Amino acid sequence: MMLLDANVLMYAAGAEHPHKAPSAALLERVAVGEVEAAIDAEVLQEILHRYRAIRQWQRGEAIYLLARKVIPVVLPITAEVMDVACALLSEIPRLTARDALHAAVYRASGAALLCSYDRDFDLVPGMRRVTP
Repeated sequence: MMLLDANVLMYAAGAEHPHKAPSAALLERVAVGEVEAAIDAEVLQEILHRYRAIRQWQRGEAIYLLARKVIPVVLPITAEVMDVACALLSEIPRLTARDALHAAVYRASGAALLCSYDRDFDLVPGMRRVTP
């Protein structure tokens, strides 16, 4: 299983950018079942937060609903996941709290890959990051 980061969804739905086409193509492969993928609850929260903050709620809601339709597996954020995220933040000073949370979900879920454009995940030992 591949865990998807929010940036893949946002690039796919966003304005023209070099990451748009590969992100959209990956999501199409997920939608037809060629790629087994999941997101965590924080990805959904990031979408809601970002589009509300930039006052583009209708667009954010559409992206959220599309994510829920295309990627039905949403992994939970548990207290145990939060404990791992906290430990990662102590171990890796450059890691952000959101990235630590995604990395903790990655570990807890046993995902084989994390799909993200964020190179900071490369700092996490044992994590395999790919881009679309």
